[in-house]
Amino acid sequence: MLGYFVRRLLIMIPTLMAISIVIFTIINLPQGNYFSTYVAELQSSGERADLKKMEFLEHEYGFDRPLWQQYLTWAGGLLRGDMGYSFRYNLPVNKVVGDRLFLTFVVSFATILFTYIVAFPIGIYSATHQYSIGDYLLTFIGFLGLATPSFLLALVLLYFANVEFGISIGGLMDPRFFGHSWSWAKFASVLDHLWIPVIVIGSAGTAGMIRRLRANLLDELQKQYVVTARAKGLSPLKVLFKYPLRMALNPFISDIGSLLPQIISGAVIVSVVMSLPTTGPMLLSALRSQDMYLAGSFLLFMAFMTVVGVFISDLALALLDPRIRLQKGAER
Repeated sequence: MLGYFVRRLLIMIPTLMAISIVIFTIINLPQGNYFSTYVAELQSSGERADLKKMEFLEHEYGFDRPLWQQYLTWAGGLLRGDMGYSFRYNLPVNKVVGDRLFLTFVVSFATILFTYIVAFPIGIYSATHQYSIGDYLLTFIGFLGLATPSFLLALVLLYFANVEFGISIGGLMDPRFFGHSWSWAKFASVLDHLWIPVIVIGSAGTAGMIRRLRANLLDELQKQYVVTARAKGLSPLKVLFKYPLRMALNPFISDIGSLLPQIISGAVIVSVVMSLPTTGPMLLSALRSQDMYLAGSFLLFMAFMTVVGVFISDLALALLDPRIRLQKGAER
């Protein structure tokens, strides 16, 4: 098991290096850079741009160098903890993403907890009570969750909260806390506003997990070893939790690798609709304006979470299913 852990850990290093090269290349595929885009926007609006100043800034930040030199400068800064400078916000990227990154972590972590806490018992109930009234009702609700776009659900909740109750559920905190340092009152305000975006963002993922867990568990419950265990008189709960549920959880746990980045990247539209101060809208704005350091840092951060999530899911699967741990030995 230790060798498996070390191998998986070492694979992460070249993986992240390759992803950083791909991210940097794709961001620089469009013609020009942030400064040329900014000059074009000024000229299209009839304003005059200081071209000499723009040329000086391009030279100062190395945009006139070859692409490989720009990548080495960016990657070297990341290794030192320097994520670069955001030209759109006129601040270092570390300062720009500070609060937004923390709030994104809070929303994502709460959404993952909501997804697993809700999907796990409902999926087990639907599988063990197949074709019951509860199973049909939960299946119908699950199909609604899969079919309803998250941004549409956000718009509906915003409308009814404003029209029926006269309150605004947008944002993640009261406006009086904007721009202030963190305190218990500000954190409590975030918790008060957190449940709406968690439900909206997590609805589709929860419905999908319920369907997958139900299908996997039904497949395991119909296998011969389960029938034999029941025939020997084992209690239904022991039969369920001893092996079938463990085997059905393999795809459930493997979703950890993609769940967190999907929530962050997929919540961009919801964040815009609900005015959430998370990284999604900022990433969209950075990509549109070709703010290379800001966009590249965000994308690499999402890639890092994907790699770490896959690493965690692989370790969890190896602990859960002995066949995964023994596969290497069987090949030898």
